[in-house]
Amino acid sequence: MKEPEYSAMSPAVAKAVEELAAFIKENSLCGLGQTAPNPVLSTLRYFRDEYVEHIVNKRCPAGVCRALLTYQIDPVKCRGCTACARACPAGAIMGSVKNPHKIDNEKCIKCGSCIEKCRFDAVSRT
Repeated sequence: MKEPEYSAMSPAVAKAVEELAAFIKENSLCGLGQTAPNPVLSTLRYFRDEYVEHIVNKRCPAGVCRALLTYQIDPVKCRGCTACARACPAGAIMGSVKNPHKIDNEKCIKCGSCIEKCRFDAVSRT
């Protein structure tokens, strides 16, 4: 039988993990094997929407998964003070003095130093 085609992070993988965990729980001969899948089944049951956001929408609603974060500068709020650009250890913020800056999300290491340094609340994390 051919395995289904899917990427490493897809809804099909979540469903397969859930089915595998349930199978292990039901068919294990020892107590450890019967309880080992419980954390996986429990998080899938109570936090399925979090799984969907992460896997399908590539978003972290809690804002803690660095790989899924993006930083943006609001050009209306940005005064071009360069505080964020000077604080950025990756050199991911570009712009000139007194002009709105932009973040290159390819270079951004998602450390949050730009948010901490901005006095105008122009930097947001999504």
